[in-house]
Formats: sequence, C-alpha cells, structure tokens
Amino acid sequence: MQEKVLILDFGSQYTQLIARRVRELFIYCEIHPYNNSPKEHSSFKAVILSGSPYSVRSDDAPRIDLNKIRGSIPLLAICYGAQYLAHFSGGKVSPSDIREYGRANLSFVKENELFFDSIEKGSQVWMSHSDTIESLPDKGVCLASTNDVINAAYKIESEPTYSIQFHPEVYHTEDGKKILYNFLIKIANLTQNWTPASFAENSIKKIKNIVGKEKVMLGLSGGVDSTVAAILLHKAIGNQLTCVFINNGLLRKNEFTNVLNQYNGMGLNVKGVDASRFFLKKLTGITDPEGKRKVIGSAFIEIFDNESNLIKGVSWLAQGTIYPDVIESISVKGPSATIKSHHNVGGLPEYMKLKIIEPLRMLFKDEVRRVGASLKIDSTLLGRHPFPGPGLAIRILGEVTLEKVELLQKVDHIFIEGLKSNDLYNSIWQAGAILLPVNSVGVMGDERTYEKCVALRAVSSTDGMTADWVDLPYEFLQKISNQIINRVKGVNRVVYDISSKPPATIEWE
Repeated sequence: MQEKVLILDFGSQYTQLIARRVRELFIYCEIHPYNNSPKEHSSFKAVILSGSPYSVRSDDAPRIDLNKIRGSIPLLAICYGAQYLAHFSGGKVSPSDIREYGRANLSFVKENELFFDSIEKGSQVWMSHSDTIESLPDKGVCLASTNDVINAAYKIESEPTYSIQFHPEVYHTEDGKKILYNFLIKIANLTQNWTPASFAENSIKKIKNIVGKEKVMLGLSGGVDSTVAAILLHKAIGNQLTCVFINNGLLRKNEFTNVLNQYNGMGLNVKGVDASRFFLKKLTGITDPEGKRKVIGSAFIEIFDNESNLIKGVSWLAQGTIYPDVIESISVKGPSATIKSHHNVGGLPEYMKLKIIEPLRMLFKDEVRRVGASLKIDSTLLGRHPFPGPGLAIRILGEVTLEKVELLQKVDHIFIEGLKSNDLYNSIWQAGAILLPVNSVGVMGDERTYEKCVALRAVSSTDGMTADWVDLPYEFLQKISNQIINRVKGVNRVVYDISSKPPATIEWE
C-alpha cells in the first residue's frame, strides 16, 4: 500500500510548494482543504498544516479539530499552523511589533534534536507573518530562534508534533528540504518509494481493478497529459480503450492532422472527429472568458456523449486531468479562491451514464513528463508545450469567429516555428499568441492602416502554478514581429507580454 502524507490547506500561497518538496523526496502526498479533509486519517503516515493569509486571532480564522491527529500521527505545523497550535493549546499569539517578511537566520538551534539534524546556527530561513508566538503551548519546547522571533520552531513533548514559524518549502530557506527530510523520514519513518516507475506500475494495476472488463473512451488532446493517460490506460486494458481526438476548431494551425499522424504506430485506437463548425456556432456572441470555457466544456461533453453511444458497452470516460487543473477549479472558504474553471474538472451531467477515470489527477505537469519518460514515450511529444483545453478561444479576447481563429493560427504558427528554428522552444514552458480586441493605427506602403494588435507570450515554469516571463532576445522578437506583420494580413502591431504569474495568469482568459 502506498505510504501517504496529508497536507491540510489553510489557504497559503505556498501550499502547492509543500507538496512539491515532499514529492521531491520521493514520498506521495495529497492536499486537502482544511474544511474538507478525509474523515479517516489512519491511511496517512504524517500530516502537515499549511500557512494561511488569516490571523489565528481573527473571528473568521480557519479552524480544525486536531484531536484525532495529535499524538497518533506525526504532525508538522508551518507558519499559521504553528500559530494555530500555540493559540488553541495554551500558548499566546500576538501581533508582532516588527512584521517579519523575507530572509532571516537562525540565531539558536537546540542541540541533539532529530528535527534539526545537520542544520546549524546561522542557517537562512524565509519568514512571512505579521503575528508572533509570544508563549508556547502546553508542553511546548523551543527548538530554534531568529534575532526577531524567539519561538521560530518548537515541539510538543511526549508527542511527534513539530511546528515552525518559517517556510521550509520555499527555496530561500536553505535547509528546508533537509528539515522536511528529517521530519518525514527520520521522525515519521516514511519510505522514499514514490517514483515515476512505481506510479506507473501502481496506476496500471489500479486501472485494471477499477475498470475490469468494461470499455473506456478517452478524450485525446495531443498534449502530454492526455497522451500519458492514454498509454497508461492502454497498458492496463488494451483494446478496451478507444481514444477520440476532437477538432473543436480552436486548435493550432494544421494541428488536427498533425496530432492524428503522431499517434500512428503507438498502438492506440484513435478516432478523429471534426466538430469545428459545431463549437464555433456555440461560441457565437459569447465574450466572457468563463462563459467561453463553460460553453466549450459543455460542447465537449455533448460530442463525447454522441461518440460514446457509437461504442457498444463503453462505461468510462477517461481524462488527462492533472493537479493544477483541480487546484485552480476548486474553491473552499479560506483556501485559494477559484482562479478559472477547467473544462475537464467538475464531473459529468446526469444524462451521461459514464463514470470518470483520471489516472493523472494527483500529478503536477513535470511529474507527468517523468511518468511518460518511464513509459518510453517519445521525448519530442513529452517536451511539447501545454496548450489549453479551450484552445485559441481564450487567446482571442472577445467574441470568437472563424476569421479571428484563422488569423491567430497564422500568427501563432510563425511564433512557435520561430522558437523551434532558433533553438528556444525547449527552454520555454509555454508560448503562444493572443489576439487583442483593439485596432491600432499603422502605416504600410505610405498608406494608413487600422488593424489588429497581437501579443506574444512565453513563460518559464516548473508546474504551471507559478511562472516568469522569458527574456527572449531582442533580435528574435524583432524578426518575429516583422514576419507576423508582413505575412499576416490584418495585423499591424505586435507586443510582448512581460507579466509573471502571479499576479497575472499564463493565459489571458
């Protein structure tokens, strides 16, 4: 049975980073909202409490009953979690005279403590809080301090409960990974056995047990996620799987044909369905970004329903949903608010009698790629940039029309092919072009023009949860801008997006 760590999310911007650091130690973990945690905790070998934007002193502060966890399961409380334990267990949390945010150094580390094994005085940590733990909870013992924070870390005597005011999950905390290692491996005795190969092996067994002899239909997109999901399913159930690749009319230039060709020789039963007119008609008059996503999601469901009725005995709809899709689509009181809905998150309508199976639901994008590599999937396919399910619809600001789609396809094609021919593509997480809902004045051949403006976007990221804009060479941007304006009729201005996530998102809509 897979050993697991439970991360209870109180809304910290760093919660996903905790999960990433735990998984970097080859240990499986799951994030659950504090107010919707699993009722049974016995399957978890350790629990981590995240930080939060709230103060434990506030009336609306997130609260949770830890009675079934404390003393029976190793517990690590981070930032808000550390203050929560103190505040509700006999300690005292007060507003800090000096708000400590950013780098700090440990001025005291208690000797002979397994939690701080191999971590020395002076180690840099990252603080982010406006409250401070003035006095420790019952049976609390101080383990570390900084110049400004006396109780930077503490433990509860007679139980495996540890708390830290700083954030071990961020890179600025130099020994953060070592602290997590000490807690998870040396204190909680977890085994480092969660690898891409083991995930694939366990997933194949799980799919076999869940699906049995029933048939599965998978919606392919041509991207990394759905391809890896398809290979896992194929290895588990063979010809019980039918893959459907739908042309929603919002794909990149020539992508429908190219994607169908790339699956030749992979042993997958792939059917191409051209529903471009259907989708574009559904989008007529829709300008709101969420409205577009919901219309496209509904249209996909309608097409999948029609296709499933053509396959005798199909009982399951498989999707390439991954963890960032889930996190960005689910909102709870306190933790991260819904950023945007995803067309493949949220279940199926009642009229569809299919069950959903999502083999990659708990993986980040880079983990999906590593699983794909363990399955011997071609590196060119695994290195493909992410492309949104709603396609160019959310890169066309305003109403989507066939004319706008064709224009943006040409712009996007020039940009992406330019990145590839200049050896820039593989160093970028995601790139694309956005058609803005404005015209600008220009001059071409001594004549005034009043045409469209397009924005180019290229970002670097690890998992899509955060992203930085890529500093593309000026010479490259100049060349691509000239090519777009000269070759794409209707565009007379090109701009480059230099915003990061957060505060922006990778896509514009």
